[in-house]
Amino acid sequence: MDEKRPVTVIRPKSGWFDLPIKELFRYKDLILLFVKRDFVSLYKQTILGPAWAVIQPFLTTIVFSLVFGRIAGLAAEGVPTFIFYLSGNVVWHYFSNCLTQTSNTFIANSNILGKVYFPRLVMPVSTVISKLIDFAIQFSFMLIFVVYYWATNAGVHPNWFVLMTPVLLLQLAMLSLGCGVIISAATTKYRDLRMLVTFGVQLWMYGTPIAYDMFSMGVFAPGSKYYGLYMCNPVTPIVNIFRYGWLGIGQIDWFYYGVGWMVTLVILFLGVVLFSRVEKTFMDTV
Repeated sequence: MDEKRPVTVIRPKSGWFDLPIKELFRYKDLILLFVKRDFVSLYKQTILGPAWAVIQPFLTTIVFSLVFGRIAGLAAEGVPTFIFYLSGNVVWHYFSNCLTQTSNTFIANSNILGKVYFPRLVMPVSTVISKLIDFAIQFSFMLIFVVYYWATNAGVHPNWFVLMTPVLLLQLAMLSLGCGVIISAATTKYRDLRMLVTFGVQLWMYGTPIAYDMFSMGVFAPGSKYYGLYMCNPVTPIVNIFRYGWLGIGQIDWFYYGVGWMVTLVILFLGVVLFSRVEKTFMDTV
């Protein structure tokens, strides 16, 4: 009697909205393998290993504290400058790393994608998940200083909004995934975009309250002329809520946080649709 074996039928995509969402769950083991590969390859043959996940935001925080905090005076008042910039850098490093890595998915993995079939969306999804490991290390490092400043009454006042951290992290992951796969799909034909990604991420950072406190700057403060436009940046409400929860500074604008979620979902949807459309022919142009 012949044994019944599972059969996988590979069919071409038939339309714009033929998305491989269900297949992602079937390939969850492959996603975990790529997560392990990305993390191991990142710190392979390095002396300090995963310690670099802490060193990078730590050095960036020191530079920001000196240049933007003490010299320019752009840090928030009533809270230690170091923890103000560290909290922003922890959030931004996760978002920017996810965006940068996913935007290079097709080109960086063309040797694998041309040999075996699997849902191509597996690779950017695994990148976003692997960066969670770095975030966990950096976040744990930040918590040490939060506890220290809270215990010494240095102006840090964590509150119940810290429970929103997983939701904020999910939104960052979805936003970076959507933006990254859009860029990745476009770079299969237009390699110039690869040169602009790093520059664009830097500009985006300065359009987000990472290097300065928006509430102490009249041009971006609530009620100002550019406040609404500035808050349409979906990362801005995330940073504000994160700092409000863990440091107890600033304020939360729920309207623009909702707008940020709408922008995130639209970008993610467009990114997945475009990515799935381009993956059929990317081997001809990559």
